Parts: sequence; structure tokens; C-alpha cells
Amino acid sequence: MKKDYYNVIGVMSGTSLDGVDLAHIQFEIKNDKWTFEILECETISYSSNWVSILKTAVNYSENQLKELNENYTQLLASIIADFIKKHKLENLDAVCSHGHTILHQPQNGFTLQIGNLPEIAKLTQQKVICDFRVQDVQLGGQGAPLVPIGDRILFQEYDYCMNLGGFSNVSFEENNTRIAFDISAVNTVLNFYANQLGLDYDDKGQISSTGNCNIDLLNELNALDFYQKKHPKSLGFEFVKEVLLPMIESYPISIEDKLRTYTEHIAMQIALALPKKNGSMLTTGGGAYNTFLIERIQFHLPKMNIVIPSKKILEFKEALIFALLGVLKMRNEINALQSVTGAKYDHSSGVIYDA
Repeated sequence: MKKDYYNVIGVMSGTSLDGVDLAHIQFEIKNDKWTFEILECETISYSSNWVSILKTAVNYSENQLKELNENYTQLLASIIADFIKKHKLENLDAVCSHGHTILHQPQNGFTLQIGNLPEIAKLTQQKVICDFRVQDVQLGGQGAPLVPIGDRILFQEYDYCMNLGGFSNVSFEENNTRIAFDISAVNTVLNFYANQLGLDYDDKGQISSTGNCNIDLLNELNALDFYQKKHPKSLGFEFVKEVLLPMIESYPISIEDKLRTYTEHIAMQIALALPKKNGSMLTTGGGAYNTFLIERIQFHLPKMNIVIPSKKILEFKEALIFALLGVLKMRNEINALQSVTGAKYDHSSGVIYDA
């Protein structure tokens, strides 16, 4: 017998490394329609040491990755346990955790999200549902993006759901099929250059708005092969490290100009990626706070109604949706779409560890 009410925590750590997002969420399903309420939620920042480790872990050996996975699982478990204790949460059905992506190479049949070891259930004393990407890659999929099924179930009133995080990704309905894919790197690049100025990020895009757009660099960025590929397609930090940064660094221009040029690139690629250039676009992720980036997207999509939602949805939408993926897994219902990831078939992804 399936329940019609769920009390869960969604946990997400994104590529922009701003911390671990935790959201206490209550779901209800009535007449096949899901509703949700985001209750307590917060982002626990990483220490500077952890930021440094997570940035460089892409170069780790197999043994180093194994040790990192164990240490990070302990860190994540302590963050989750503290959140539960702080907010006096009781009678949880599950903790639904994404973990943190270190390697994402679906073309090689491989993806690694750390923090998904079985010990996490014992350490948190909760049922934990996690490791949502691995099965999809084993089924020939990209393992990403996984959020679109949540867009379909929870945000169907919008024509597009756009996430501006470490990478931009979009999802939408086309011929009764959910289509979704990564578009370009966003905060992984913008924050890299803000860091060089001693800042965590370019607040509201104020620095990039003072720069000049370098047309040669912009044209070279726009000509990258990835943008010509058909979906399904996804990006990992390897793309930033091996392709984007070397290209940008080859231009002897100021950081302000690099930020300005790359912001224009993001906006142009988003406009090019959308089959229909009007309607409504729910826009979430840290990039939604970048006023200058939003202005440039609006410039390239003048007929689009760009909707920036409440703070809770804007900042915790991915935690919300991974919570839903966990609930769907508990119900043994589809939570990963073939049309989005390119897997052999729709499936119910993730592993369940009992407390």
C-alpha cells in the first residue's frame, strides 16, 4: 500500500561548491497530483579546506578517491544529523541525498558522486536514498540531468524550467515527451574569475557589467563542438578545466572582460538552446541572483517571461527534486526519463540504505 503523504529531507551539493543544501519537505499526492511544502531549509557552507579538496579531486588517484569518499560521507552524515537535531525533525520517511559529483564521464560509462556510501544510513540513523546517477549511466544514459521529472511533476505550469547553477540546464515538454539537457557552464566559470579578484562570486554581475565583450573570444566559445551536439547531453567539471578555461586564458584581456564575454556567451547559448523563444521560464539556481546575466538572457529572449520564484524554491529546488526522486524510488516509480538521459528505458534509479 503506497502512502499519500511523505516527510523527507532533500540534500544536494552542486558543482558551484557553495555548500550543502538541505530542505525539509512534505509531499502529498491526491488524485495523481503531487503538492509540496518546503519547511526548514539551509545551506551549510564548506570550509575553505573542503572547497580546495573538492576542486582538485578530479585529479585524484583511485585510492585517494576511495579515502575522499569515506571522509566526505562522514562529513555529509554529520551535516545531515546536525540539521535533524537543530530543527527537531521526527518521523522522517527518508533522507534523499544526491552526494557531490567528482567525476562525470558518461561516455566512458562512469560517474562518481561521493557521500553515497552505505555507512551514511547508520551515521544519520535514517533511511537514506541516494546514488541516483550510477544506474542511469549503466543503462547507457548520461546520468544527467535528473531534475526534469521533478519539473514535469511539480512545475508543469511553466513552458521552460531553467537552472543556472554550476552549469545551465533546461527542461520542457515537446510532443508529450520531457526534453532536458545541459546548455553550458555558468558559475563554475564565473566564480573561477571572481575568485581571482578575491571574491566568492560576482555579486549581481556588477563586475562583469563593467567589462567589454571580446568578440573573438565570444565567437570561439560559441563555436565549441558541444553546442552543436543533439540532446541528450550533459557537462562535467572536466569540460571547464580542459576546454573552457584554457580557451579563455589564451586571451590577454582583463578579468572584467573575461567575465563580461563569458556572461554574453551564457545568455546567447541559452537563447539558442530553446526551440520556442516565448512563453514563461522558471529560473532557479544561484545564477538567478546575477542581475546582469538575467538582463542579457532577457535581451536575447525579448518575448520570454523570465520568472524568478520565492527564495526557498530558487535556492532549494534541486534539494526539493532529489527529495521527490527519493520518494518515487521508495514507491518503486519511474524517476529517471529515457527521453532526458538517453538511457535504454525509463527506470527507478537510486539505492536505499535502511537505518
